[in-house]
Amino acid sequence: MSGTDPLKVIRGGRVLDIATHQVNPADLLIRDNRIAEIMAPGADAPEHAEPIDASERLIAPGLINAHTHSHGGLAKGSGDRWTLELLLNASSWLSADRTAEHMYLSSLVGALEMVRKGCTACYDLYLELPLPSPEGVEAVTQAYRDVGMRAVVAPMTADYTFYQAIPGLLEALPDAQRRQLEAIRMQPGETIIAACRTLLQQVSFDHSRLRLALAPTIPLHCTDDLIIAHRDLAREYGTGLHMHLAESKVQAVSGLKRYGKTLTAHLDDLGFLGPNFTAAHAVWLDADDIRRLADRGASVAHNAGSNLRLGSGMAAAYDMVQAGVNVGIGTDGANCSDNQNMFEAMRFASFVSRVRSQDYERWLQAEQVLRMATEGSAKALGFGDDVGRLASGYKADLVFLNLNHVNYLPLNDAVHQLVHTEDGSAVDSVMIDGHMVLSRGQFQIGIDLASLRERLETARETLAERTREARHLAEALEPHVGRFCVGLARQPYPVQAALDQV
Repeated sequence: MSGTDPLKVIRGGRVLDIATHQVNPADLLIRDNRIAEIMAPGADAPEHAEPIDASERLIAPGLINAHTHSHGGLAKGSGDRWTLELLLNASSWLSADRTAEHMYLSSLVGALEMVRKGCTACYDLYLELPLPSPEGVEAVTQAYRDVGMRAVVAPMTADYTFYQAIPGLLEALPDAQRRQLEAIRMQPGETIIAACRTLLQQVSFDHSRLRLALAPTIPLHCTDDLIIAHRDLAREYGTGLHMHLAESKVQAVSGLKRYGKTLTAHLDDLGFLGPNFTAAHAVWLDADDIRRLADRGASVAHNAGSNLRLGSGMAAAYDMVQAGVNVGIGTDGANCSDNQNMFEAMRFASFVSRVRSQDYERWLQAEQVLRMATEGSAKALGFGDDVGRLASGYKADLVFLNLNHVNYLPLNDAVHQLVHTEDGSAVDSVMIDGHMVLSRGQFQIGIDLASLRERLETARETLAERTREARHLAEALEPHVGRFCVGLARQPYPVQAALDQV
């Protein structure tokens, strides 16, 4: 996909103006995969421009998912009453024993769902055990290439297990199970960094479409040496950093126990925060934490739906925006939010802000939410210079919505209805990088969905058999882990995150 791509002219659509909340009749000239001009309806265009009919379609910027996990695609719907900690306890079977084929299929089904629901780019923190490899990265990124999405792909890494990361958890488990878990060791930090360096040296992409980043997964799961090494490696190669930060109260309380300060303050003291850093979730932040993120130019991926699903709390997104933090919106993985629907993620983000405060002036406006899910997420991904807006000079990443769909009957306020009414069902077509990936509800990428379903079912059955013993152990541990973590969450913490009622 290069500058030799043919000119295209999109005719007959109604183009969203977020600032005015209007959808105005206009034609779009697409040149070299960018929006060259927003023209009056019927304006002259080069004779050789390929026409695209957008009659009775609302044209909006593609949504951008600031935080997801492609490895979750094979595990959607796997758990019910799981906290974050019970999800991590189950990860030994949810995410283990994956082949490159499994990684590809999981990434592919997630990318297909995102595009079908109007999403054109994502920040993907994928998991590969025991170490990230060029083969694993190739499997994940091939899925995005096959679907046509933009993506920033970041392997999650850690040198502590979940059971080592939470102070006192191992000691609280039954003896026999504790001995099993004590025998499990993550790879040493030096080995992890060597593997990440290999990826950055050997794996090459078209950076306008695909990029690598680094993701030491959770502060408590990483030694300080590993966090610092990731910081330095990211600086050396000019990559992004992404980490789960203060997602649950258990993490927040544990951070105080281990570091004597908040998780955010600890990362700041390590020099980890900066314009290339995106914090996922950021639920349990105090005012000083928010100021630190703003001062360092960091971003936050606000995952309101996942935070509700796991009972983690409600992030203070309004306060972050007011403080100057760049905030994007994410779905989180399908294994902990059960879908990859950015319209739903926007709706949750809007509604959660209303539960946090009785003062309606401290609620997020629909326009703010839509900008977070486009411009804010694009900046978090590092694509903010030319992705995330429907404007001349920006990449032609567009979603076409059917104005005859019941979601827009009647059409009162396009911005409000995109955030509060749309559920993805009115998505008609999706253009990424000037190419129609979805047209009139049909994928244009040569993927046989019936065949894919068979491959996914085979993969599901294979993984269920391969992880049977790990699942039995995790299920036996669940009540012990759950009770211990509920006890931790009952301890006082100087932040109220709306769901703190345990």
